[in-house]
Amino acid sequence: MSKNVTPYKDSSLSKKEQVTLMFDRIAQKYDGLNRVLSLGLDKGWRKKLVNGVRKQQAIDILDVATGTGDVAIALSSISSVRIEAVDLSTQMLAVQAKQLDKLQLNERIKLQVADAEKLPFKEQFDAVTVAFGIRNFANLDKGLSEMFRVLHPNGCLYILETSRPKKFPMKQAHYIMSNVIIPLLGKVFAEDKSAYAYLGESATHFPDGKVMCNKLQEIGFTKVTHRPLSGGVVSLYVAQK
Repeated sequence: MSKNVTPYKDSSLSKKEQVTLMFDRIAQKYDGLNRVLSLGLDKGWRKKLVNGVRKQQAIDILDVATGTGDVAIALSSISSVRIEAVDLSTQMLAVQAKQLDKLQLNERIKLQVADAEKLPFKEQFDAVTVAFGIRNFANLDKGLSEMFRVLHPNGCLYILETSRPKKFPMKQAHYIMSNVIIPLLGKVFAEDKSAYAYLGESATHFPDGKVMCNKLQEIGFTKVTHRPLSGGVVSLYVAQK
C-alpha cells in the first residue's frame, strides 16, 4: 500500500489542492530542472512511450496530467493523431500553450483544465497516456478507473512513472537522488523546497512493478506489461481495455 504523501505537510488543503498549487508555483522552471534531474534521459523515456502509441496506430489520444506538454508534443509527431491534453494546473497549461503556439500545434493538441479523477469525456479514445502524473493523484484507483472508462474497447493505457531500482548501485543512487539531490536543487533553482522534496518522497513511496501491474488488472485492464527503463529508475506500463 502506498503512503499518502503531500507537498505541504502543515497545509489544511487536500492533496489535490496542494499538488495543483505546487505545480502552479514551479511551472516556469519545471522543464529545465527536470532535464537536469533526469540527466537528459527523459526524452528517451518519452520516445519509448510514443513508439508504443505509434505501433498501436492510435488516432484519438488523451494525455492526462499533461503539464507543460512534453508527451503531447512528442505524440504530435505521429501523423493523423488528434490529441486532448488535460491538467489541473493552469500555470503548467499556460507554459504548454506558449509552446504549442510557437510550434504551430494549436490545431493538433487541444488543452483543457480537467481533473484526472473526473474526466469530462465519453468512451472515445484509442490511447490514454500519462507521464510522471499518476503518483500525484489524490485517489489512484479513481484516476485509473477514469482512464479505463474513456478508452475504446481494446484501447491502451500508457504510463511512464518513477520506480525504485532493486539492485546495487542504482538502488543506492536512486535513494540519494530522491532524498537529497532533488530537494536541494528544488530549493536552489525552483525556490520551493517543499515541492521537490515531495517529488522525491512520492517517488520513493509510490507502488511500482508487480504491485502496479496488479492494480491495473484489478481496475479491469488486461495484457498488462511492465518495462523497467534506465536501470529501473523509471517504468513504462502498457495495459489494454
